[in-house]
Amino acid sequence: MTDSSVDILADNIRETHDVLAARLSDAQESRPTRDLPRDRFRAIDPFLASASRHVAAVNAVLVPAARRLLADGSDRTRELARQSKRLEQALAQAKAKLYGSSFAVRRPWDSIWADVEQELGRQRELEEGLVGDLAEVTDEPDRAELADRLYEAEQHVPTRPHPYLPHGGIAGKVARGVALWVDRFWDTAEGRMVPEPVRPHRSREGRMVQYLLADPQLRGASGEQRD
Repeated sequence: MTDSSVDILADNIRETHDVLAARLSDAQESRPTRDLPRDRFRAIDPFLASASRHVAAVNAVLVPAARRLLADGSDRTRELARQSKRLEQALAQAKAKLYGSSFAVRRPWDSIWADVEQELGRQRELEEGLVGDLAEVTDEPDRAELADRLYEAEQHVPTRPHPYLPHGGIAGKVARGVALWVDRFWDTAEGRMVPEPVRPHRSREGRMVQYLLADPQLRGASGEQRD
């Protein structure tokens, strides 16, 4: 039985951004060496994939719900769509730098990561604000359903940033479907690792309690399941 005091949606958004922050930190600290010449790919690709998926899923699931349920939903979701584009632009710069694009090759990593960190932080603020306001107009089962839909959506959205594609409505849905097909092709061709999204939890038991209970959903920052 689910504890009525648990806000599964808010918890899921918070935990997802905690995981993204940890992966960003890993990406920022990665350095290629003679023994590990592709170390940056190992660290940066999982972050780019998980951040891109989360942004796309939020626009597919959370944005329509907020627009429908909140009095100022239209204005708020337009702001989130604009912020999503800014974050995806920053992620696209990191991807371009990683793969040696001439558009970013001369730009230092510190500058790129500063933009990503700033835009990801702003994205988190807007998402948590929307989720907090949704808690005022919905009950716990509705928010749990949104969390489940967000989790499912993250597994069926693009794995790379696409800042210039439509984000909302039918056009956004169609664009995400096409981009997903293309991204999956290149992910397979490049052997790219795409982590699993954070699964919603039905309780606020801490990670230690989850570990002691042998919770199969306990995952590390990189997305791998821990035994």
